[in-house]
Amino acid sequence: MDFNVGARLRELRQQAGLSQRDLAARAAVPHGLIATIEQNKSSPSVASLRKVLDGLAISFVDFFTPPRPSADKVFFAAGELVDLTSILPGAMQQGAGRMVFRQIGDAHAHHLQILHERYEPGADTGADMLSHHSREGGVVISGTLEVTVGDAVRVLQAGEAYLFDSTQPHRFRNVGDEPCEVVSACTPPYL
Repeated sequence: MDFNVGARLRELRQQAGLSQRDLAARAAVPHGLIATIEQNKSSPSVASLRKVLDGLAISFVDFFTPPRPSADKVFFAAGELVDLTSILPGAMQQGAGRMVFRQIGDAHAHHLQILHERYEPGADTGADMLSHHSREGGVVISGTLEVTVGDAVRVLQAGEAYLFDSTQPHRFRNVGDEPCEVVSACTPPYL
């Protein structure tokens, strides 16, 4: 994907009337991180980019501005799901470790994000635990998914599920030898 993360961050920061130092303070990240992202000298982790975007009060979806389907639409063909894969740093790699996230409809209009997720063997949301102001749950459709929420860790098989307060640090990993598919929901939307 030819998306200039640095230019987009600079544009939004300037629209908000913030200096790099102001945004860094609001996001509780080092000033140098903002500068290196804007100069495209580093590719931020999901957790780091989430902190920076929280400092701007903007979601991943709004940052990457994928086209939103009509909020009145009720049914969606498989090809009409919004591909959010490109907004997650590290998710775009090919083969082992790849993650694919496809969203049903306009999550913001409904205040509910429903995702079809696919984790290839070895896929991992990262060593930095995720944490955001939402509640989320999901059902493993196929494969194996290790879910960590705070100090609790469990490997889930097809048919098993999870549900938790997303302010608790959490992480997802495919620890199996086959792809893992999950249908999840999050409110309010996280990505």
